Amino acid sequence: MYQGFYDLASGMITQRRNLNNISNNMVNIQTSGYKKDTMVSSTFKEEMMIRTGKYNKKGPEDLAVASRIKSASKTYTDYEQGSYELTDGIYDTAISGKGFFAVSTPQGTRYTRGGAFSVNENGVLELAGVGKVQSEEGHDIVLPNDNFAIDPDGSIFDPNSTGNTRTVYGTLKVVDFADYNALHKEDNNLFSTNQTELKKPADSSINWKMLEKSNVNMVDEMTTMMSSQRALQSAAQMLRMYDTVMAKASSDVGRI
Repeated sequence: MYQGFYDLASGMITQRRNLNNISNNMVNIQTSGYKKDTMVSSTFKEEMMIRTGKYNKKGPEDLAVASRIKSASKTYTDYEQGSYELTDGIYDTAISGKGFFAVSTPQGTRYTRGGAFSVNENGVLELAGVGKVQSEEGHDIVLPNDNFAIDPDGSIFDPNSTGNTRTVYGTLKVVDFADYNALHKEDNNLFSTNQTELKKPADSSINWKMLEKSNVNMVDEMTTMMSSQRALQSAAQMLRMYDTVMAKASSDVGRI
């Protein structure tokens, strides 16, 4: 009887966490470069159920494995590339292929797929509210005016300058990592890691005046959300039934 309380209560907690994860995905469906999360649950403290005789306890027989609690195991991030949206915004950029933009923040270097950049009052290219966009040259990218263009290799230059006199303001720093599972997801669509930065993959490029959409599929999220809600409601109803049965056992049956 008491086993049911553990199963149902832990199931409700796990489904609530899953719903929070799904809600976060749905809220960020319009966030450029957002990568969806998927929560995976597992059993906790598995135990072997054994049958023994009433008097003779010799020769126990294994029946099955039972778990007391269901719990959230891990949240996985899907790094699949999203589709592109043409914005015509002069500061908007999107990475085609693997890689991340590097952004300098007060907490250190952080990485993002979101390229919705802007400039501050000093003309420095930044990710608003987060930090300055890093360049391959190691200095801030300062744009004196709106008359610039961005090459597929990430070079930001004055389109009126050509040849040897071409004026380059800087090159967007794009890096990659050996193990995406070692990336830590933070607020503001950022990632952090202790891994060594790798150079931009040869087949990656920069799309100017475009943004990468999130890879969240609204239909999939809605379907998963409804399934999780039904599981949560069923567990709550069963828990109320267990509570009623236990109340009867302690009051009515107890008097007998």
